[in-house]
Amino acid sequence: MEDGRWRTISVKLSKACLIPIAGVQEKLLSHSNPDLLIDTAISHGIKGLLSEDILEQLDVLSRPVEETPQSDDIESTSIEVTELSVEEKSEEVKANIVPILDGTIQTTENDDNIGRVIAPIDPPEIKPASRPHDLPHFSIDGFSMAASDTDVELDIHFDITGKSTTEGKFADILSCFNNRLDKLKKMLVASGRLPNRPIDVIQLHRDKSRYSSNSNTATIVGLVNDVRLSGEKLRFKLEDKTGDIHCILSPPRAMDNLPSAKRRNTIAVAGLMEDDVVGITGFVLPGGGDRFIVEDIHLPPMTRHEKRVAPDNQAVSVAFLSDIHVGSNTFLHAQWEKMVKWFHEDPLAKTIKYLILSGDIVDGVGIYKDQDKELEIVDLYKQYEEMARLTEILPEWVETIILPGNHDAVRPAEPQPSLDKLIQQYFNSATFVGNPCDFSLHGVRTLAYHGVSIMDFVSSIRHVTFSEPEKAMEQMLERRHLAPSWGGKTPLSPEPEDHMVIEEIPDIFVTGHVHSHHCGDYKGTTLIQSSTWQDQTGYMRMLGFQPKPCILTVVNLHSHKTATIPFA
Repeated sequence: MEDGRWRTISVKLSKACLIPIAGVQEKLLSHSNPDLLIDTAISHGIKGLLSEDILEQLDVLSRPVEETPQSDDIESTSIEVTELSVEEKSEEVKANIVPILDGTIQTTENDDNIGRVIAPIDPPEIKPASRPHDLPHFSIDGFSMAASDTDVELDIHFDITGKSTTEGKFADILSCFNNRLDKLKKMLVASGRLPNRPIDVIQLHRDKSRYSSNSNTATIVGLVNDVRLSGEKLRFKLEDKTGDIHCILSPPRAMDNLPSAKRRNTIAVAGLMEDDVVGITGFVLPGGGDRFIVEDIHLPPMTRHEKRVAPDNQAVSVAFLSDIHVGSNTFLHAQWEKMVKWFHEDPLAKTIKYLILSGDIVDGVGIYKDQDKELEIVDLYKQYEEMARLTEILPEWVETIILPGNHDAVRPAEPQPSLDKLIQQYFNSATFVGNPCDFSLHGVRTLAYHGVSIMDFVSSIRHVTFSEPEKAMEQMLERRHLAPSWGGKTPLSPEPEDHMVIEEIPDIFVTGHVHSHHCGDYKGTTLIQSSTWQDQTGYMRMLGFQPKPCILTVVNLHSHKTATIPFA
């Protein structure tokens, strides 16, 4: 019992900055009220080493005036307490305390009261409390305008809805790839980065003796295919409308610091994707069976971008979410209700004019094997009906813009049209667009894409991973194409014109699909990987993948300030 009582007393002593010396423990345990002695020390500002003498003096100080010892008792103490006031007694006790000095305070030779340093104390650094998911804090300063003070201003530059003309024939596929090559070749030539005027592959074959050394190089632009790594060398074919040629790209020598060597090294390390469009410069290897040695390589240009801004009188915000997966038994109901409450009450929420939902708003039916075992709502139309209800309870000033994804009731091939009119009827006030969709909000160019092709980038580019999907988005911008690879994990519709080319560099680029989250800047474009509203599924658990759910990303269209709000 005494051990337990002493632990209680020692904790209180520690909080009062009192350090008991030998013999004090026994006296405190035998005292009728040790808490009173400690409180007396605290009230008189007494700290430091606690000796038996000081303990006796604290006992005197703790007694009421009428209980003060008479003159016969005073002889046993070291101070005459009956002749001193309470304040004087306190000062007398303090004078006998050995102080604990702050090691950060510099003392001088003239200091009268120098004690030994028991433990240096650094003043604590004041930091804001951490937020869920380690998301950064934001300032409301960049979000100044109420959404209700301006009208909707949405200009759609491209949406495949109602414009798909493909019949799926070979001629459509050929037309799509030729169109891609023409668009991206024009970008490469217009950039002025190619060292020579590009020639056709057939001309290179015809004049190969002319271009058979690095003193007289040729430049060609074409589509990449048959990519493979052979040791340190990257081998691929480059094809244009006139033919193809085998190409060999080797890493540069260690001492080679030329810009062309750095570009070669970047591609050699990262790799190329099937059906990329690149410009290469080099020469035909003499006696090498028409092998083209690549000395320089260019992707379509992605230069530093200057963001467009909304006018001062339209400085509203846009928020982003994706992969809601309503109907799944892992849809996070409570967190959605929490977000709705936030939308109605928070000052930042009152600046949000638009909410972009980038696909997979429902979980769908029959998307994968045994999906019905993981569904809370097994009827597809009732899933959309519930999604409509969830958007209707948002404030009336919020305009919801909805794209489809691979779980939605549209064709799987991209670009995808908007949801069917029958489904749209469930929603009272949403705007429906295709996937991808290129549009402007108050003059700010926004490219929204669900993001299925992220899987192709992960499997093809060595530094792109699911844990950092923003790297895939960077590569899309660098290639000026959302989904280059035909026949990969992304089903593509062979439209006569390739609508997956990024013809205009966006101010905001948003994707979803992989249930992650990111908000950052890449060469002047705001990159947003929209968060999901679905918890970890059994399939994700099997893969060891942990989603980042329930994070709302907000961007102000005038200041381009960003904020990330967690609701999980």
